[in-house]
Amino acid sequence: MSNATPGTSPLAANPLTRAVLEIDEYASGLGWDQPARLFALVDTAQLRAQEPELAGQLGLDEDGDEPAASLTPIEQDELPAQAPLDEFLATIAWPDAVIGCAMTVERLMLPPTAESSVPKDLDDAQLASWVAEHPERQEVRMTVAVLRDGERESALRLREKDATTEVLTGSGLVPGLADALAATFATD
Repeated sequence: MSNATPGTSPLAANPLTRAVLEIDEYASGLGWDQPARLFALVDTAQLRAQEPELAGQLGLDEDGDEPAASLTPIEQDELPAQAPLDEFLATIAWPDAVIGCAMTVERLMLPPTAESSVPKDLDDAQLASWVAEHPERQEVRMTVAVLRDGERESALRLREKDATTEVLTGSGLVPGLADALAATFATD
């Protein structure tokens, strides 16, 4: 496990937005063509109080200057390469100390103007191949986070506009992935 970013988190008013931007910055530092990454989100003050040794390993000293109600992203073990993300996420159960989770994943996207040209009756593999060959395709890194209480936040970074100032944020940018992450907190 590692803290998403050893430095300071980007400026944002909302703790979840700060966590998403921190994870995006961390993923950006690793470069493109990376596997999906999963993060637990924990309350920073609670982590310091309950797990001081882990907090120290993550660089969260007692005199930290994190804002009130800050979240600390903790990267989880590598995701299995063979398992589809939705199937893998369906197997996750978080301990009570985890108040949210986040994931970064890279995908190819098409602009809305290309939607009308998508051939009908393609299976998933054929559609993926068609998108990969489309001249208007864009590589995008999506960072999506959800809290147990239902709050959501997302960040999108296009490979062709790979700059912190070009990252888009919003709660509804990647609803499918947000739903899958929220389901990891569902109680039966």
